[in-house]
Amino acid sequence: MQAAPSLQTLLDQVRTAVAERTPLQIRGGGSKDFVGTIQPAQLLDTRSHTGILDYAPSELVVTVAAGTPLAELEAALAEKGQCLPFEPPHFAWSGASVATRAQPLGERFMDGGATAGSVATIGGMVASGLAGPARATVGSVRDYVLGLQLINGQGEHLTFGGQVMKNVAGYDVSRLMAGAMGTLGVITEVSLKVLPVAPAEATLVFGLDQATALEQLHRWGGEPLPLNASCWVHDPTAPGGGQDLLFVRLRGAVAAVEAACRKMLAEVPGERMDNAQAGPDWALCRDQRLPFFADAPAPELALWRLSVAPTAPVLDLPWPQLVEWQGGLRWLWAPQQAGAQLQTAARAAGGNATVFVAARADSIRAGCQFDAKNAAKDAITRRLKAAFDPLGLFNPGRLCADL
Repeated sequence: MQAAPSLQTLLDQVRTAVAERTPLQIRGGGSKDFVGTIQPAQLLDTRSHTGILDYAPSELVVTVAAGTPLAELEAALAEKGQCLPFEPPHFAWSGASVATRAQPLGERFMDGGATAGSVATIGGMVASGLAGPARATVGSVRDYVLGLQLINGQGEHLTFGGQVMKNVAGYDVSRLMAGAMGTLGVITEVSLKVLPVAPAEATLVFGLDQATALEQLHRWGGEPLPLNASCWVHDPTAPGGGQDLLFVRLRGAVAAVEAACRKMLAEVPGERMDNAQAGPDWALCRDQRLPFFADAPAPELALWRLSVAPTAPVLDLPWPQLVEWQGGLRWLWAPQQAGAQLQTAARAAGGNATVFVAARADSIRAGCQFDAKNAAKDAITRRLKAAFDPLGLFNPGRLCADL
């Protein structure tokens, strides 16, 4: 079967690069350019390969070309009352839309990062593997990837998975591409599981310090409550020198959400927010445009991402933090030189630490996406790279300086 012209163009570009040993920078809308090191390479632009190829609302499955804007897919799903429940970040910005809000991280801190006009694409969504506030309760990007097609480092167009949850035996290669940052191949098409939009939603806010907030989240997490997302942060603008705040979002059946609101507010003093206010605030949290993310305490500090066990206690670290995912994700501003201290703290809490955005003085993120002391993960990553991209052409340095 003859490939679509846009797909054939991508195939021709990759095959030429393979023949000439030319490194390629795979890029869609550029909204996540600030994530990871970007070494010099010839641009492979996927934005011409677009379109919703197949959508079966009754089957909760959609197949999309990789260059399709994320916003376009979300709009099509919304028309049918459906969504991507893992809330992928857009990191896209238009000056008019956020004139009174904080700019995104890429615009403020990274030369060549997410800028005005950048557009998140489906391929970038899968390749980055980034999910929003609901990730702890609904799952990650890879949990919703049913199958995909990609061009490997030998110029072959391969198909993995399909359009149902259980479709093949053996290795689940399609989900392996989520979070690979394009280092294993050029994603050309993705089939995703989607879900109906929840009938009801409510956001509660409580004035709690971090230790109390984590303890309360763990207690609520053990009860049959429709918890969907949480965010703990210190608000320095509150009267009296600032206030610690815990935001909790509930989603589910109307009766379940209303009952949970009554129960939680009876247990801990708090308030219910207007959804018209809370909705945009959760979107800002998803895209990391809250004041915490936009206003680095000092230009020499980098934004670190610590993924830890949700039950981990408050980390004994001297830098400002924001906590998501019911305690499983800790954001903090710290020097890049503090990597060893942060990795030690993260490992003790059952996780790992990575630089998400470099300090303003640095144009690229230093080091490696993976914990340098985890030899097993490093070995697996390198074997996969050798199998899918033996010449090392795709996104060189995106995960590690030598990978």
